Amino acid sequence: MSRIFPRNSNSQPPIGMNAQGCYLIDSQGKSYFDGSGGAAVSCLGHGDRDVIEAIKSQLDSMAYAHNSFLSSEPAEQLADLLVDHAPGDLERVYFVSSGSEAIEAALKLARQYFLEIGEPNRHKIIARRQSYHGNTLGALAVGGNEWRRAQFAPLLIDVSHIAPCFAYRDQAENETEAEYGLRAANELEEEILRLGPDQVMCFVAEPVVGATLGAVGAVEGYFRRIREICDQYGVLLILDEVMCGMGRTGSLFAHEQEGISPDICTIAKGLGAGYQPIGAMMCRETIHDAIKMGSGFFQHGHTYLSHPTACAAGVAVLKKLTGGLVDGVHEKGRYLQNKLHERMGENAHVGDIRGRGLFVGVEFVQDRHSKASLDPALKFHAALKSAAFAEGLICYPMGGTIDGRNGDHVLLAPPFISERAQLDEVVDKLGAAFEKTLENVGLR
Repeated sequence: MSRIFPRNSNSQPPIGMNAQGCYLIDSQGKSYFDGSGGAAVSCLGHGDRDVIEAIKSQLDSMAYAHNSFLSSEPAEQLADLLVDHAPGDLERVYFVSSGSEAIEAALKLARQYFLEIGEPNRHKIIARRQSYHGNTLGALAVGGNEWRRAQFAPLLIDVSHIAPCFAYRDQAENETEAEYGLRAANELEEEILRLGPDQVMCFVAEPVVGATLGAVGAVEGYFRRIREICDQYGVLLILDEVMCGMGRTGSLFAHEQEGISPDICTIAKGLGAGYQPIGAMMCRETIHDAIKMGSGFFQHGHTYLSHPTACAAGVAVLKKLTGGLVDGVHEKGRYLQNKLHERMGENAHVGDIRGRGLFVGVEFVQDRHSKASLDPALKFHAALKSAAFAEGLICYPMGGTIDGRNGDHVLLAPPFISERAQLDEVVDKLGAAFEKTLENVGLR
């Protein structure tokens, strides 16, 4: 009997023993294709010798130093690499150990920034429904994932939530994409005016929504209008790229494809590619300068900020990502989506196949034409996860896609090193699991 406190106390997962390339192998020798990269983490796959050697080398020189006393060469190098490759004017980097920590740091920085510049009334946060920003209390409050929020609601700070940009569900028949994007974005202005323009601190959004919606990107022009609104009312724009960043959508930063730059950006997951726990908050120089010229001290911190070994891993990962690996993500993503359409696209219970790069979602429905959701009592997403695992495929199904209760989807985020034959394997195994799940829940 394991002494580990598990995610699911009624289920004991197999013991992983080995991992190479795109595959994980358990203690019984069964191989699983890592079709979701864990949670969109393992962009380089497993067993990358260059990253492993970088970690070993750093351990030999200096494994850890508290960053209130010493910085480190890998931390300085990683910060330079991120700033050099970031679009816009993100000039400062704050290294943490996870995406949730990055969001917490971003929220605290936004608040302190307005105190430093003499606008203490600004404290209200606006985010979007059906978003996910992490599982610490501040990040959970900002997120719109109702299933994760529900039991902790009394502990959460008050955050306003507007609609996501979700064209498949929310675009009206008589609207063009541009009209819909403008309507969705203008909800932000309406909420700022309702709360009071001098009260609103920041707007937080994922450029491509991952876990809660299943790889949903905004329509063309949506984020440009969001940027205009934030500028007009002096609101900080925080873009959460913890899941969709670091090449996952086909560009190093997902917001490059939107033609804008945020005031603050959070990254994690693919930054360490699973080899070390690391995340980062990046911000404009003007925000850092407000701290420097004011109190001089950002009132926030954790024990493992700028961890040298984690940063060494990040340097090795980022060099691979910027060395050409991300260039192939768009083409591989198109191939994966095309194969999913061929295998599953005509099934009456497949409503939408979507995504950007190797960040792909499939939404399941009762009826494709009406887009009616499956009965939540079926727990279709949970049954699909089990069936896929039995087929030797790790994927990321979720329920509550539409409103936190209704809707089912699966998220795929395979390693960037995946070959076409391996993407075929993902489609074959997911297709087989989908068909078995339909039969198991009585839909076939």
